This record gives sequence, structure tokens and C-alpha cells, in this order.
Amino acid sequence: MIRNVAITGGARGIGRATAEACLAVGMNVAIGDVDGAACTAVAAELGDRAIGLPLDVRDAAAFAGFLDRAEEAFGTLDAVVNNAGIAPIGLFADEDPAETQRLVEINLGGVLTGTRLALQRFLPRRQGHIVNLASSAGQIATAGGATYAATKHGVVGFTRAIRAETRGTGVRTTIVLPGLIRTDMIAGFAKARGTRVIGPDKVAAGIVAALRTGREEVFVPRELGPVARLVAGTPPAIADRIKAVLRADRVMVDADMGARASYRGRMDATVRADR
Repeated sequence: MIRNVAITGGARGIGRATAEACLAVGMNVAIGDVDGAACTAVAAELGDRAIGLPLDVRDAAAFAGFLDRAEEAFGTLDAVVNNAGIAPIGLFADEDPAETQRLVEINLGGVLTGTRLALQRFLPRRQGHIVNLASSAGQIATAGGATYAATKHGVVGFTRAIRAETRGTGVRTTIVLPGLIRTDMIAGFAKARGTRVIGPDKVAAGIVAALRTGREEVFVPRELGPVARLVAGTPPAIADRIKAVLRADRVMVDADMGARASYRGRMDATVRADR
């Protein structure tokens, strides 16, 4: 039974929606976010079964402290949801190397750190559940988000390997692969074909269901799964044709960058280089 959950990137979007969904089924929730003020405010709104703490997932010591404080508040953690991530977009040739490094450190490094720290708690207890947020981009690599896709492919491969390492230990893992989710992360994105834009509450519902059932891989929306597996598992020429039909390679390349200014400004303000 899942009682106590820690969620990274919990101040908004999928992270906040997941916290709300967990609380709705009786769980206690610790949310961490690099925007500490927003995280504290959100936790206050969520009620006395939630706490909000500042957290930069690039800082392993701070991450360990976040999990320690969560356990001090609620008791033994039953699940860790590694959700924190950023999504700057643009052609890779134009990408600042510092931004490339930041993407890797947060989107992939944060998941590795969170998983290691969770395993150190869960393995001796022979129970616990790790949920790692990837993306449909972890199966369908799209132009205009090369480094983002690389990090999400990394999350998928890493979590599958951890699933093999933890088989028989009592520790569960789940990979969540959302498509286009209605948050400011996709502001300005061009429209794709055959793909629904859905709310973060749908992803949160998928996460809560996985915590209850132990489901190992979750696509949201569900119909995205067959398409993603088809693209990932077919020869390049066929995969490229499928992406062309779906306009998948235009979603980021043709994005309205002006419409992304607010997201970009907040992302830069909160993850600039705080260490």
C-alpha cells in the first residue's frame, strides 16, 4: 500500500497534478521544486498532508536531504516520482553547450540521482516504487528537440535496466511516457496530426494507477503507445514516413518561439546555475 510519496518538480504541471491525485486517494505528499517559493505556496494550498521544499535535482546532497525531510514529516517513503524536467527547444546546431549540459543534468541526471537515493532506501526494506517521467520523445525522436529526446531516451533505457536489476527485490519501477500535455512546457508548439493534447490530470491519474497496480510502462494518452512502439521498432525509412504523416518533426521546429517567452523566462530564472 502506498502511503507516502515524494515528487520532484511538484510546483506546477504534471508534478502538481500528481500531488493532487495522490492526496485525493489518501496519500501524504512531499513536493520538491527548484522554485522553492512556488513549491511552498502550492503545498500550503494542498493542505496539511502535503509539504513543499526547495530542491535542485542536480544537487545530490540536497536531494538526499529532501527525501530525509519527507520521511521526517510523514514516515517511511513508499514511492519516489522523478518528474522534474525542462524543455528548451531549437535546432541542435544552434544550442548553447551550457544548455545542453543543463538539460542532461536535470532531465537525466536528476532521474539517476533520484533513483539511486530511492533504491538506497527501498532495497533494504524490500519494498518501494520508483516512477520515472520520460516522454513520448523517449520513443519518437523529433527534430527541434534533439537533446530533450536524448535525455528521455536515456530515462527509458535506464529505467528498463533498473527494472532488471531490481527483479525479485520487492522494488517496483514505472516509466511514464506522456505525449503533448497541456502545460506551459508545450507553449507555442505547432499542431501534430492524430495526437490529442490532454491535461496533466490524465498523466497524474496514470501515475496513481501505476502505483496501485505496479504497471511498468504507461503511455498517456494510451493510444500513443502503439504509435510510439511502431516508430521505435521499424526501419528508419518507415519510421520517418510515419513521423512525416503525423507532422511529428514539425511540432518543435515550427513552434512559435514568441509564445514560449514566458516559459523560457521562468525556466532560465529558476535553473540558471544556482550552485
